[in-house]
Amino acid sequence: MKTIRTLLMITLAATLMAACGGKTNQTDKDMTKLTFNERQAAAMAVIACNEARGDQSSLTGAIHEGFEAGLTANQMKEALSQLYAYTGFPRSLNALGTLQKVMEQRGDVVMGPESSPLPDGYDALKQGTEVQTKLSGKPFNYEFCPSEDYYLKAHLFGDIFARDLLTHADRELVTVCALSGLEGVMPQLQAHVRGALNMGVTDEQLAAIPEALKAAGFEAEASRCQAAIAAVNGTSQVVSPSSFPLGQPNDAYAQYFIGQSYLAVLDTVSGLCNVTFEPCCRNNWHIHHHAVQVLTCVSGRGWYQEWGKEPVELKPGTVITVPAGTKHWHGAAKDSWMQHLAYFTAKQPGFRNEWLEPVDDEQYGKL
Repeated sequence: MKTIRTLLMITLAATLMAACGGKTNQTDKDMTKLTFNERQAAAMAVIACNEARGDQSSLTGAIHEGFEAGLTANQMKEALSQLYAYTGFPRSLNALGTLQKVMEQRGDVVMGPESSPLPDGYDALKQGTEVQTKLSGKPFNYEFCPSEDYYLKAHLFGDIFARDLLTHADRELVTVCALSGLEGVMPQLQAHVRGALNMGVTDEQLAAIPEALKAAGFEAEASRCQAAIAAVNGTSQVVSPSSFPLGQPNDAYAQYFIGQSYLAVLDTVSGLCNVTFEPCCRNNWHIHHHAVQVLTCVSGRGWYQEWGKEPVELKPGTVITVPAGTKHWHGAAKDSWMQHLAYFTAKQPGFRNEWLEPVDDEQYGKL
């Protein structure tokens, strides 16, 4: 009788699987555990970051590495599909197209299981509210825009997070990696670092994300992720506001600056440097004797001024050529970081910098 009962159970399970199109029931999966091993998590980190960056060439290599690491096609498909909610449909669709091309090229693709079907009467809004509350650590209501609040609860955390092919911990890891690839979303990145911890990602697993990004050559993205983790942990870490490296505190010239600046030498032969100014930071009036300086703003907003002339606003793409012997200053706006590249050309014998008085606070304050 026991054998007959077992056979009946096996037959029933097979029948249900067939009715679901071959889907496996994973409802017993612990949604607070990361299902990726160390190599798979690193591969997924690079895949998600490339999706956000929109770099299809690098994404192709990352997807190949994902397959080599043992990720299934459906796991990657699920991750790239989810990311439309964070990076937009265009990037998500482009990335899915790249995954499809890689799958067509390879002959060893493992599709893997799909998500379990949702139960009858599933309440996406109710379930999504519970998931969002756990992720945030407290109830969250976006009263400023009720429609957005509904989309977050019912669709993102209700419909998408209910798909059990990836656990909630898996999904938060993917989200953190993608947001690390975007500039200007630090509040959201920090929120999802906290969410990853709330959803079961361990400190060690979280710390491995920037290491994986750095190993893939994503220095700025890794630094951005490390800064978000540091902020959540209650420590401070300055991160470059762009893909250009932050470098080190500009201590050698600190006496000639108001505020904190950072210096990254990009090329020792040409002397090309990236200088980062925190908000309100500017250098003193100064003169470059017997050399022309070229400044190219690459991030943020700031100011350049020559003695006796009106200030010029610095925005990404602004190029300033400072004639030799010209008294001038440059720095960030009051409410913005600013980065510019700087190098000297047309150097003549006797080249030197002459540092002069600080920029008047009242004059700067009017900008």
